Amino acid sequence: MNIPFIFKCVLVLLLLFIIFNLGRALIIMVKGDDQTADHPVPMSRYLGRRVMFSVLVILLLLVALGTGMLGLNPTP
Repeated sequence: MNIPFIFKCVLVLLLLFIIFNLGRALIIMVKGDDQTADHPVPMSRYLGRRVMFSVLVILLLLVALGTGMLGLNPTP
């Protein structure tokens, strides 16, 4: 396995984790309570994780582009 493939797999897993956290926050929001017996964790924790991992994905992409690990698509 080469490094760009592993890097892309890590990015995909991070994006899936972001979607998972967004879904968990949606479930808590639809139920109406921030803290119930079923969900002792507030919705803001899941939204905060989503923002944190989104920033991490952007930073990883910028580092990969800066080091030349990933290249830009020359054709639109």
